[in-house]
Order: sequence, then structure tokens, then C-alpha cells
Amino acid sequence: VQLVESGGGSAQPGGSLRLSCIVSGITFSAYALGWTRQAPGKGLEWVSRIYQNGTTYYSDSVKGRFIMSRDNARSTVHLEMSGLKPEDTAEYYCATVGLCSGRGCYEEAGEYYGMVYWGKGTLVTVSA
Repeated sequence: VQLVESGGGSAQPGGSLRLSCIVSGITFSAYALGWTRQAPGKGLEWVSRIYQNGTTYYSDSVKGRFIMSRDNARSTVHLEMSGLKPEDTAEYYCATVGLCSGRGCYEEAGEYYGMVYWGKGTLVTVSA
């Protein structure tokens, strides 16, 4: 399984970036996927998730500013980031979602899920 992120870089506050992640080695349409991020000196945070039926989850910190989408034909997910803030500065990871195996675990409907496979990350820096 391989996940390859792209699109990171530098942006000014209020600016926009588009992250992409190409996934191989799995039946893409059968998986929920997500983006997590880790800022320097801070813990891992789920930014967004998109489920097999296309429904989405966003953390409160990015709701209304970020939009996640998936393209099953191209085995790709995107994260459109707008209204960027300095606190969005972090390494962003694309991940498949499955039963918790120790990384990025969260509780949903009585079960624990987390990151199963993830990429090497792409760095987003927001500064004036």
C-alpha cells in the first residue's frame, strides 16, 4: 500500500493551497480516507475524513475553510485549504482509516478507528 502526498508549500495568511494524495495497493473505493496533521511540538490532529459514501468530517479548527474530496476513478483524495492561518502550519499526512492500530485513534459509534496506512507527509507553512 502506498500513499503519496503532494501540494504542500508556503502560503500567506488568508491564502489557499490544494493538497493531493494518490493511493495504490488497495481497493480505493472501499476505504475511508483522511488527512491528519502534526505541528512542530504538538500532537497528531485529524483534519478531515471522507467516507466510502462521500460524507465528510472536519475538525472544528478547519470547518468552513477546508474541503476534502475523493476521486475513486483516479484513487486520489484532495484537500482544498483556504483562509489559511499560521496555526495551520504542520506536516500533513494522508491516511486510510480503519480499526485503531495505535496511531491517530478516535472513537466513533462505540468503536475505535485510526490511521492504518499513511504517506510520508507534505509540509504546509503559513506565514506573512
